[in-house]
Amino acid sequence: MMKKPFTFLVLLFSLLMLVSCSNQTLYNKEKDVIVTEKKDIPVSFLPQELSIVSVGDSLTQGVGDSTGKGGYVPYLQDLLETTKGVNKADFINYGVRGNRSDQLLKRIKTEEVSESIKKADGVIITIGGNDIMKVVRNNFTNLQVDSFIDPLDEYEKNLTDVMSIIRENNPNAVIILVGVYNPFIKMFSDIKEMNQIVADWNSTSEKVLAGFDHTYFVPIENIFENPTSELLYEDYFHPNDQGYQLIAEAIYNKMLTAPLADILENLQTEN
Repeated sequence: MMKKPFTFLVLLFSLLMLVSCSNQTLYNKEKDVIVTEKKDIPVSFLPQELSIVSVGDSLTQGVGDSTGKGGYVPYLQDLLETTKGVNKADFINYGVRGNRSDQLLKRIKTEEVSESIKKADGVIITIGGNDIMKVVRNNFTNLQVDSFIDPLDEYEKNLTDVMSIIRENNPNAVIILVGVYNPFIKMFSDIKEMNQIVADWNSTSEKVLAGFDHTYFVPIENIFENPTSELLYEDYFHPNDQGYQLIAEAIYNKMLTAPLADILENLQTEN
């Protein structure tokens, strides 16, 4: 385990104080193989109305989104509403800039959010980036890889509790968790330690999801690693409009592998 401090991060402290949110080893390879196979939507399905709850941090709220409509949400809504079997996709957006996993855990226990989850066909989560940034802020003068070990364990516990509560409120809803990306990729692409930390966070998320049915992980770190065009907002941390559009496309492509067909099948059975 590397002990050398991330000296480059000291230079970023003033910037970090202005930014509240940044944002693989597979633990269940058999499950991943299954869900990456496209599941066709039967032609006989009547178009359905979907209810989707989006919860999490600034990627859900949409910081950096010039339209002010909620980050990836409007792009994903447009994609879904042009898809066979979908008449309308209604989103309820509970994204809050700066939320960490412990704060998300508190939010989903509130009556408003829990009642929405009970009625949802799907739940989409963005979380984890601020857990990483909290470690950076709290240890900026002597940041080491070891600084992230205990916070990662805490993140795993919080995420497990989040998943359990969602399942208690809604046993059948499809749950999609969007991964985190390296918030320093623009200015310090040659720093490998943060890439490994992001990979560890994403692997832990996949491990948690493997313990619950009807759950899917959407990696997005590759979107920002070698972009052919500018994908970050002027703060160099949050996505811009094009970045959010690409995140929406990644979520949509994952939904086409199985989740969307499962949702529509459940709705068809209910009707």
